[in-house]
Amino acid sequence: MHDLVLKGVSKSFGNTVAVEPIDLTFGKGQLTALLGPSGCGKTTLLRMLAGLEEPTIGQITLGGEDITFKRAHKRKFGMVFQSFALFPHYTVRENVAYSLTISGVAKDIAFAKADELLNTVQLGGFGDRRIGQLSGGQRQRVAIARALAQEPKVFLLDEPMSALDAKLREEMQVELRMLQQSLGITTIVVTHDQREAMTMADKIVVMSNGRVEQVAPPQEIYHKPANAFVADFIGKTNFFDGVFENGKVQIGQTILDCDAGFIEGSDIRVAIRPEQIYIDTAPDVNRISADVTFVRDLGPVQEYHLNSEIGPLIVEYAAGEDLANKPIMGQKTTVRLPPDALQVFPREPRP
Repeated sequence: MHDLVLKGVSKSFGNTVAVEPIDLTFGKGQLTALLGPSGCGKTTLLRMLAGLEEPTIGQITLGGEDITFKRAHKRKFGMVFQSFALFPHYTVRENVAYSLTISGVAKDIAFAKADELLNTVQLGGFGDRRIGQLSGGQRQRVAIARALAQEPKVFLLDEPMSALDAKLREEMQVELRMLQQSLGITTIVVTHDQREAMTMADKIVVMSNGRVEQVAPPQEIYHKPANAFVADFIGKTNFFDGVFENGKVQIGQTILDCDAGFIEGSDIRVAIRPEQIYIDTAPDVNRISADVTFVRDLGPVQEYHLNSEIGPLIVEYAAGEDLANKPIMGQKTTVRLPPDALQVFPREPRP
């Protein structure tokens, strides 16, 4: 296995730029998530990696070999699409063995390999079943086994769990990640689900409008977002627009201490995660008054919706976390925004 490297890769369709020039390295044996909203360019990028689209400019290499214009079937990449595209008239075993049999592998050898892969994806004993007899999660496992049959150098998945229900999707995220780790195969997953990316990936590539906004491990993406878009797309975030004055944040008539440095008078966007806000009356900096407008108990988390002097706020407490004076709906309270929890970004209009 070798690093998969993009150098200045871009894709345009006529006058429309789908992917702006980017440099990326997908480390061998790592799982990388391409994350972003619909239309951000992540699937176009994946298709260029697969050889299904040719870059307008730039170069793609695998282990130093230029594969920019190498045909898809010669790259030996495995791929699973949103639609699993399984053959309903074939058995599960025949589906998994298909790519081997059409490439000339003897049927008995191909079927033995298929049974081995079915065991790997926890479908041992399902080889003689028809596709119509399988659940959605089982069909996904068959698609994964089929993609792995030719021992691909790189494994590509395009929204592979979008058709599954929420509970099964989360189970399959863990299963796929454990399988990828056991095989040690370089894997790239396209998703718009930030929980999926956070669960599975060694590294996340956040995209927007054809641009790469940030490339980093999941926890860095969450705790140190590169800009307001990333902070908004990953997890829940409270946002406020203000001005940077005298080394502090001014939001309307409220002035807050912060750990940031901007030019005086700069328009800024301030972000803070719901779990980083404290409901209490302790004497401290950045205390503001608020009214409790709604309380939502989600089991593991209690969520408080507040109307504060700087705007609407959402505050989260984990179940069992100590909250001395638990507020109720309609009550006035005080919240504290720690200076080191405030993330301050330039407020710039984006196209």
